[in-house]
Amino acid sequence: IAVLVSYPFRTRAFIPPQSVPPTRPEEFLLMPKSARVPARQALSHHYGNLGSCQSEGPDQAIRDTWGGEVEVRGLRVMALLWLGVARERGRSTLSMRDGRAVFCPQAHFMAKVDDDVLFNPSALLHFLNKSRNPYEHGDLYLGRVHIHVAPDRDPDSKHYLPSGAYPASLYPDYCSGTAYVLSRSALLKISLAATASPLSTPLPPEDVFVGLCARTAGVLPSHCPLFSGGPAVPYGRCCYQAMVSIHHIPPREMLHYWADVHSSPPCSWLSIRASLGVCKVRAMLGSVLGLEQGL
Repeated sequence: IAVLVSYPFRTRAFIPPQSVPPTRPEEFLLMPKSARVPARQALSHHYGNLGSCQSEGPDQAIRDTWGGEVEVRGLRVMALLWLGVARERGRSTLSMRDGRAVFCPQAHFMAKVDDDVLFNPSALLHFLNKSRNPYEHGDLYLGRVHIHVAPDRDPDSKHYLPSGAYPASLYPDYCSGTAYVLSRSALLKISLAATASPLSTPLPPEDVFVGLCARTAGVLPSHCPLFSGGPAVPYGRCCYQAMVSIHHIPPREMLHYWADVHSSPPCSWLSIRASLGVCKVRAMLGSVLGLEQGL
């Protein structure tokens, strides 16, 4: 598995012309072609070169937790850093394809993960091993699927998409951009569709763009409840042990949760099922209370 860490980078000098599609992995990855190093060293090397990320930031937390994983369940895991900017929506799929070809050509799966997500490669591999043969050929576009989402027509919203750029009333089903997984074949088909798709102005959100390209490529999204993407998931050791991704995790909490999850023996099947149920109820209650307070 190769994991692409999406990290927002706001320096305008790194923005290539939108009309020119990326052709080289160097446009996305801060790693020379000759450098094939473990994830922990790779993240450390590149964030160190940037010189603009503080040690207590998300880069350090990722480096010291799931981004430092090299081997999980007997399989190789590598994390790559991708720097993105708001005007470059939709380019992550292309960088995933190029990054896999250069740094991990034997990877069977690529996961795109935001930098505020606690990602669990072990839980992902456990799910894949239970649900399918990890090495079988086939298209996999896995994550938390959003269905029947309408475009945001509010001009003041950061996700604003005018009807001239996307006239349909609903987006196709797509996986939340916080974390999703693509098999090799799905990645190739979606990235080819992305390069062939005309770029509207403005572009839709990155995860919507991937969903649009997936529909064009004939790749259907698969929902997995172990990916969070809505209400915040309250911490529970057994729950977090089973979840593939948890969104909205600050760096300090990421370090604490990761250490706690791995400090004790694995939870039993019954404990995991019970903890997942409790976490879901607490998340729903927290969402309702938050809405009430907002009103």
